[in-house]
Amino acid sequence: MTAAPGPGPDPVDALMDAWRTELPDVLRPTTELSKRITQLAGALDEATRGILPELGLTVTVAEFDILLALRRGGEPYRMQPNELARSLLLSSGGLSNVVNHLTGRGLVRREPSPDDGRATMIRLTPDGVHTAEHAVRAHADAHEAVFAEASPMAVQAAARALREVGIRRRPAPRPLRTGRNRSRS
Repeated sequence: MTAAPGPGPDPVDALMDAWRTELPDVLRPTTELSKRITQLAGALDEATRGILPELGLTVTVAEFDILLALRRGGEPYRMQPNELARSLLLSSGGLSNVVNHLTGRGLVRREPSPDDGRATMIRLTPDGVHTAEHAVRAHADAHEAVFAEASPMAVQAAARALREVGIRRRPAPRPLRTGRNRSRS
């Protein structure tokens, strides 16, 4: 597998070349793709974390994720805590801590559920809506900058290719059975 024509060798090309020389049997058709996705994810994460301080948000990204999840849901910009935690892969304790911080800043509030008086909802305040909208625009701009050197056609082609390879939920690979863990037949 050789690098596609483009801007020239990069760190992933160097890594692939090293493994081709040292241990070529570890390379799979997915190896380069995996490394490039990991590298891109790191660049996008760095871009996201770079905008958070200007928004007054911590770099843990959880505050950002909560604001965007609530805004993305549309009016009335509220969700039940368990639904919000599940959608963001946060523990209930982790969500509660972040919501407390956002509440203290006046970006969200807790309110009774209109459907169940025992339940609570997390809702964006008007300042929260404004901050979320500013955040999503800054986020889009930061990510656009990551792709600045790629042509729009290349970006669209990459998106189509990644959709085709699609990450679908599959059973986790079974662990290698070695040493003491090996079953006796």
